[in-house]
Amino acid sequence: MTGEPSQAGTASVDATPPPPPEGMYPPYPPYPGYPPHRPDRLTRIVTRIHARTPRWLAPLAVFGCVSAAAGYVLWADPAAADANAQPTCIVKYLTGFDCPGCGGTRAVWYMMHGDIPAAARHHAVLLFAVPFVAYLYVAWAGRAMFGWQLPRWEPSSRALIWFLAAWGVFSVARNLPWEPFTWFFV
Repeated sequence: MTGEPSQAGTASVDATPPPPPEGMYPPYPPYPGYPPHRPDRLTRIVTRIHARTPRWLAPLAVFGCVSAAAGYVLWADPAAADANAQPTCIVKYLTGFDCPGCGGTRAVWYMMHGDIPAAARHHAVLLFAVPFVAYLYVAWAGRAMFGWQLPRWEPSSRALIWFLAAWGVFSVARNLPWEPFTWFFV
């Protein structure tokens, strides 16, 4: 014996397996670091229902809800309320201030009757937003129900911030008791 370890019958410990032949996958998938997450029972039920639901059902449900709300507004006639009646809005009842959505129902009633100046007097920001929201709905519903591809309009973050800022300024301005702002008080 010369003091050298015997090489016969031993394999190198650091040897890597040979790569698979061209176009073949390794014989086993890579082992994931963690076992896959199994969703809870409610998530599985909702996912199963979502997979079985027709694509046209959601736009039709939204249309039905908006139509029912429009029918209620036409039937209730919010513009004919008595001037001395108690306010139905909880924010106005508790604080005496007009909330950011105050006048929206009356503005919708006036829009449905074609009186745009009166609609603007009750809620100018809503009047401005209605065409944009209507276009977004038509684009979404058309894509989901019929496969239409209307030009996509995705408002930028800057535009949304400006819109929300304008709505905030409008909400504050309509509660100011001075002369140019009393026009917004409804």
